[in-house]
Amino acid sequence: MKALKQLTLVDDDEVFVFLTTKMLEKYKLVDLIKIFENGYDALVYIKENMDNIERLPDIIFLDLSMPIMDGWQFLEEFVKINPKIGKTITIYICSSSISPDDVNRAKAINEVSDFIIKPMTKDRLVEIIKNL
Repeated sequence: MKALKQLTLVDDDEVFVFLTTKMLEKYKLVDLIKIFENGYDALVYIKENMDNIERLPDIIFLDLSMPIMDGWQFLEEFVKINPKIGKTITIYICSSSISPDDVNRAKAINEVSDFIIKPMTKDRLVEIIKNL
């Protein structure tokens, strides 16, 4: 399986970020992992690099509950700029929420590929990367 070029984790959960990063590195699933602790910093990065698609992620794992700008706020802004981005960025929500309302709300957003309830297993992670 060919590794993805770049994956971005937008999550303030240190344990999830650590474990996911270790799995990605161990199985050589991506070349570069970028980490943002809130949606605002991730959005700023994407906006600053819209003209340089090589610097943009192939996939984003997005948490919903974060400080400064949560996942819903990030998605609201991302949907506005997405048509101007010259690259398809696949977004997976990775949340500890088991609320059917959150799952349904996420599935109603075209830019969201799926809703994953934490923790993420190695098999699920490999499956996601392989399907891209």
